[in-house]
Amino acid sequence: MFPLPRHIASPRAGKIPAASNFLSAHSGLILCALFLLAGLGLAGEYGINFDESNQRHTAAANLDYILGRAEGIAAPNYHDRVYGVAFELPLLLAERALGLADYYDVHRQRLILTHLFFILGGFFCYRLAYRLFGSRLIALAALLIYLLHPRIYGQSYINSKDPVFLSMFVIALYLLERAFRRDTIGAFALLGIAVGLLTNLRIMGLLLFPAVIALRGLDWFQVGKGPERKALLLTGGAFLLAGGLTVYALSPYAWTNPVDYLAASLDLTVNHPTILSPVFQGERIPSDQLPPHYLPVWFGITTPPLILLAGCIGAAAVAAAAFRRPAAVFRNNRLRFQLLLLAAFLLPPLAAALLGANQYEGWRHSYFIYAPFVLLAAGGVHWLATAFSRQRAWRGGMYGLAGLGLGLVLLQMAQIHPLQYSYFNFLVDRTTPERLRTQYEVDYWQLLTPAALEYLLALYPGESLTARTERRHRNILPPGERARLQVAAGGRNADFDLVYQQDASQPDLAFNSVYHRRLYNNTVITARPAEAARMPPAAVAAYQEIYRQAIAGEPIIRADYAVYRDGKRLTFVQENCPPESRDVWFGVKLFPHRPETLPPHLWRPGSYATFENSRVRLGDLCLAVIQLPDYAQGDLMISRRNLGNWGPAAGLPLWEELYSLSQPGLGELIAGYREKGAAAGADAFAVFLDRAGGRNRLIYAKADCTPAEYETPITLHIRPVDLADLPAYNRGGSFDNRDFPLDYYGGRPGGDCVAVVPLPDYPIAGIRTGQGELWSVEFGVGR
Repeated sequence: MFPLPRHIASPRAGKIPAASNFLSAHSGLILCALFLLAGLGLAGEYGINFDESNQRHTAAANLDYILGRAEGIAAPNYHDRVYGVAFELPLLLAERALGLADYYDVHRQRLILTHLFFILGGFFCYRLAYRLFGSRLIALAALLIYLLHPRIYGQSYINSKDPVFLSMFVIALYLLERAFRRDTIGAFALLGIAVGLLTNLRIMGLLLFPAVIALRGLDWFQVGKGPERKALLLTGGAFLLAGGLTVYALSPYAWTNPVDYLAASLDLTVNHPTILSPVFQGERIPSDQLPPHYLPVWFGITTPPLILLAGCIGAAAVAAAAFRRPAAVFRNNRLRFQLLLLAAFLLPPLAAALLGANQYEGWRHSYFIYAPFVLLAAGGVHWLATAFSRQRAWRGGMYGLAGLGLGLVLLQMAQIHPLQYSYFNFLVDRTTPERLRTQYEVDYWQLLTPAALEYLLALYPGESLTARTERRHRNILPPGERARLQVAAGGRNADFDLVYQQDASQPDLAFNSVYHRRLYNNTVITARPAEAARMPPAAVAAYQEIYRQAIAGEPIIRADYAVYRDGKRLTFVQENCPPESRDVWFGVKLFPHRPETLPPHLWRPGSYATFENSRVRLGDLCLAVIQLPDYAQGDLMISRRNLGNWGPAAGLPLWEELYSLSQPGLGELIAGYREKGAAAGADAFAVFLDRAGGRNRLIYAKADCTPAEYETPITLHIRPVDLADLPAYNRGGSFDNRDFPLDYYGGRPGGDCVAVVPLPDYPIAGIRTGQGELWSVEFGVGR
């Protein structure tokens, strides 16, 4: 074994000595046990993510397929067949073995077992750090760095994919170091099994196969011919055989077509079909078009600063050691292993940027890179301790600073509980009210919903309530409480409206809140009652004042509800509101003359902002208040729907009208173009370019359109002058495909169909658009 450079190696590195002190020898195990006990007490305070039911269903489908009871994953329309079940299937089997029938118990079991596996990963991290640095203090530092990342700790309860993959990656790294240290067939076979499990969990684990073979290849050139090279072949073959068989055995979809399984898994990793629009640095960006710095920025703003500093120091120390003694890379197992850690941390984000991988919800898809970073950070602490080994005061101060930093992280985790997964460090603005949620995703899994529901149930003991929420949140409530709560899907018949303020499109209306939670001075969730009897007295008085101010003017729309505009506020009013009409929803789409005036965090492909509200009832008076933002300009599409689809046609609003906030309004523009006869055909939409005043958009209009014309999607193919301008998701073709449903870009005001579609900034040669067999038109643009 070749020694490491002094600032990397420890004189005690190597075989773990026999312990003379129980607490010292078992400090890592004791700390893991303490975290586990705390975790068991906290498990019931976490919510549920929106993937949990799908993951259980995938495990059940695989089990049915294995037992031959149903098609399961072999069904032609089953899209999740490539997802690994190495962790989900044991969860399902444990659930059935324990006879858990109620989802409250199922969810608690999943939380506990998922968190337990996270802590198991921490224990292996401790063991690996001790192997590398020979110091229990440094190993404990690695364990704490691993456990006290707020984001990952919070998700270690509710996310049975990403933290599980991280923990399995740590275990695989430990077994990798062990295999090269022992250099036996059994050790490499065990490593192969671990890498096979890792690959089943996420196909990215496949990358450890070539990494291990490459390291064996380096050994090939360092040993003599004959028995030593034969031993290398045997250990490498044992690794590949054990790993390949494990992947195959745990992936039922691979049993019939292994090549298709691998290809489909790799394609899903890079080109996931679900495209979201996460908020990143104040802009909504399609998740398959994220900038290269997406992952580094998320990692930097959500990792505690002292951990970031220690990791950077450790990475620099490893790089410097390899630079000064490049020959040691071929001979020194520990230095090679630490270079592998550095590569495992740096290369995945680089590959994601180069491949344009589809990512969202922060950097959770890349949590596994934290495993090597933890060990690099521990190496950074070790390097500092070695550098100041002769200066006890400095070394003591460094250890004290590290302890204080981790203590502050633990304090912050307690303060934001149970939203640790929404932790941000001081590198972002956490103090300006309501700013952070316009810059980044915050509580995107809505974990505080069960807490809000439990609060409402406790506020009205013995009463049955309805709330506007999702069934997944209700399902994890205790059975007795759950029986008193009904889910008002889409807001129907809701006693309480739960408003999530992540997209900042909802008005504040804090006066009508009976429950709200804030994080970093940002509103995360608000529960608003719909009936005066459940409102705070101040809320009733506030609504009455809004009503008096509204009716002092003339309504801009007269229908079953009259709509008044008072400054930047729209008020919907119905006198003598019938008690049974509770299924009411109001919406406003704001179409600015220039889409770029919208705040970036609200921008979407439709280039409009939406503002929604359900009605509140004060005796016989029904009201809805929609607060328009300061940037409001252009045209409003104002609508009223019955959520029970009681209107003249299913899915259509009872009424929808255009209202212009400035001149010329959209209605006037449409009328002007109609006078010019700019129509695609007698029975078709009028389609015309609007480039006045710096605008760049298409306007579609058709008078007295039928429900079928409203509901038929519109094709829109934009042909650029230069094909290089095509977005990444359309490259390889000859046009930019921007097909859309009409209600995405517009509506049906007064029975007329209208859509306002922004055009891209690149030079356009021509446009083809239509509605299938109903009509189509093609024209040049000349830009």
